[in-house]
Amino acid sequence: MLEFLARLLRPVPADELTVEWLVVGLGNPGEEYASTRHNIGYMALDRAARERGVALRPVPGAPALAGVRDGIAYARSTTYMNESGAAVAPLAERYHVPPERIVVIHDELDLPPGTVRLRLGGSENGHNGLKSLTENLGTRGYVRVRIGIGRPPKGTPVPDWVLSPLEGDVSAEVEKAARAARLVPAQGLVRAQNEIHAP
Repeated sequence: MLEFLARLLRPVPADELTVEWLVVGLGNPGEEYASTRHNIGYMALDRAARERGVALRPVPGAPALAGVRDGIAYARSTTYMNESGAAVAPLAERYHVPPERIVVIHDELDLPPGTVRLRLGGSENGHNGLKSLTENLGTRGYVRVRIGIGRPPKGTPVPDWVLSPLEGDVSAEVEKAARAARLVPAQGLVRAQNEIHAP
């Protein structure tokens, strides 16, 4: 109880008072997962934060790393993928950001590798990180930046596929996803979709 009251009374940094958007990358913590398909959301978030000069630091009261610049909080959970919502929901509460202003960057089985797509809401398509977000936020109405990783070859279980290393150079899709995450707060979802989805 005392710890909870201390958190409430702790001064909020000035930059956190003006947060309008929360951009989150999904993945698993730890070096053993760093280059896996499931962690491409982390990679794109790190790229977006680095390009804005944002350093990610531990957040009091949330299992996450985050930094704020120009009204946008960039964050990655420090939970495992299946518990992503336990990190994102406290961040949304801390920054007073509604679900429709949360941009989640994640891997997507139903898109071919190299493809990046934006949408608001929709099914989780079996993605456990998104399921956790929906459960903890109480809605599917958040923005997704979907980075295609493709379906596994026949005979390869999905968990083995998403936890296996990415193949080849993925810098182009990581950069495109990072750009998409920047465009949504700057221009709105529709204009961002028009730019990112253009051939």
